[in-house]
Amino acid sequence: MYVCYVDEAGCTGVLPAPNSPIQPVFVLTGLILEQDRLRSLTLDFLHLKRRFFRNSLPDSAQFLDWILVEIKGATLRGQVRGTSRNSRRHALGFMDHLLGLVEKHEGRLIGKLFVKGIGTPFNGTAVYTSSIQALCTFYQEFLLGTDDTGCLILDSRNKPKNTNVSHSVFTQKFRTAGDVYDRIIEMPVFGHSDNHAGIQIADLICSAFLFPMASYAYCMGHVNNVHVNIRYDRIRTLFGARLKALQFRYQDERSWWRGGITVSDGIGRQRGSHLFS
Repeated sequence: MYVCYVDEAGCTGVLPAPNSPIQPVFVLTGLILEQDRLRSLTLDFLHLKRRFFRNSLPDSAQFLDWILVEIKGATLRGQVRGTSRNSRRHALGFMDHLLGLVEKHEGRLIGKLFVKGIGTPFNGTAVYTSSIQALCTFYQEFLLGTDDTGCLILDSRNKPKNTNVSHSVFTQKFRTAGDVYDRIIEMPVFGHSDNHAGIQIADLICSAFLFPMASYAYCMGHVNNVHVNIRYDRIRTLFGARLKALQFRYQDERSWWRGGITVSDGIGRQRGSHLFS
């Protein structure tokens, strides 16, 4: 059995102007992991946090308490764009080892990434629910390929939003014409990241990797705010090829490639491959 952990980065608000402080990118990412890998991945992740963020807990703390220490992607982005060379090296070193864990435990990535148009509508509710359905479609294809079953665990937001997302999947699983996601055993369930290493890692992939990479690749020269920084190209240069290789992609009945991290660029209409270049 597989588990797909889903988290997001960026906001679903409209970007009214190039210098607006609104985040210009919204990304939703699923990290697919085999159930048998979850224990070893979690323990490896705790060791990694303790190694790089030793001062986050007192020496007397229990090892398992490190799951409660959440490393925020915004913190890592701040280090990467900062003036301290040591801080940049620290952040990039942690990110390098984090990707190493995902590679070691054979995780796969699926996702939807939206670059907001400037001054154009952006329906956050519709974007979120349709993106979850798209991730379910990609995940279904993955499970068909492995001849296995799986479930989704999403980072919880609030009950109305959770219910809306879950119902959008419910309508596809119980439609008259048949279950579109028959390899996914239940509707998405919602967890708090405090005790899910998978959610924390999915969040870091979203917020520390994909968000800054996309803001540089698609927004540089178009959006002028704190969320777009020239130093984010370093993340793209160091990790783009590795993230690209971690994608789960498949060919549909017309032999078109689907899945992976798909990009909708509302500014320059550039291709998704530009994210990793």
